[in-house]
Amino acid sequence: MFEQRYVSEKHLEKVPGWHVEESPWKAKHIEQLLKRHQLSPKTVCEVGCGFGEVLRLLQKDMSEECEFWGYEISPVALEQAEKRANSRLHFTLADFTKESTISFDLLLALDVVEHVENYLGFLQEIRPKSQYKILQVPLELSVQTVLRRQALLQQRNNMGHLHYFTKETFLRTLEDCGYEILDDVYTSSSLELPTHMFTTKLMKAPRRLFYALSRDLAVRVLGGYRLMVLAR
Repeated sequence: MFEQRYVSEKHLEKVPGWHVEESPWKAKHIEQLLKRHQLSPKTVCEVGCGFGEVLRLLQKDMSEECEFWGYEISPVALEQAEKRANSRLHFTLADFTKESTISFDLLLALDVVEHVENYLGFLQEIRPKSQYKILQVPLELSVQTVLRRQALLQQRNNMGHLHYFTKETFLRTLEDCGYEILDDVYTSSSLELPTHMFTTKLMKAPRRLFYALSRDLAVRVLGGYRLMVLAR
C-alpha cells in the first residue's frame, strides 16, 4: 500500500518536481563530508534517486574515473532520471534491497528511510552492499512538532513520511542495524533552502539565533534540520 504512492503518480502530484530543487544543497553537503574524510569513491549508487539530479551534480565535481548508479522504484521518477544518463551515469528501475550481486564504494540514501515501511529491514539489507554509506533523514521529532497537533500528520500526508526521528534515535537505529558511525552533521534545510511557507520564513531568525547558542537544543526544540551521517 505504501509503495503504491511512488509506483503510481500520487507522490508526484503531492510533490511536483520530486524535490529536485534540493539537489545542489544535498550534493554540496555530500562533497564536504567526503572531503573531510578524504574519501574518493570509484563507484557510487543512490537508493531512491528520484530524478537523478544529485548524481548528475556529483558526477560534475568528482573524479572522471568514478561511475554512478541510481536505483528507483517509481517509473515516473525514472523517466526523468534517464534524461540525465550518460556513459558513467546509469539508472535502474528496481528495488535495491532485492539486488543480490552488487557492491559499491559509496551508497547514498538521502531522505529515503522515513518513507520506507520496514525501515529497519531496509537498513539491514543495504548495509553490506557498499563500503561507505551517507544517509540523511529529517529530524522531525521536536518540541514544536509535538505541540503542534497537525505538524507530523501534514508531513505524513503531503510528503509520505512514515517514521520520525531525533538525532539520537536515528544514530541508535543505525548502530542496532550494524553500522559503524564515522561522522554526523546537521544540515539546515529550513535556513538554507528557499521556501514559500510563511511559518518557515518566520522561524528563520529564532532558529539561526538558537542554533548559534546551542545546536543540539535548537534542533530538539525548534526542528527544521536534517541529519547527514557517514557510516561504514
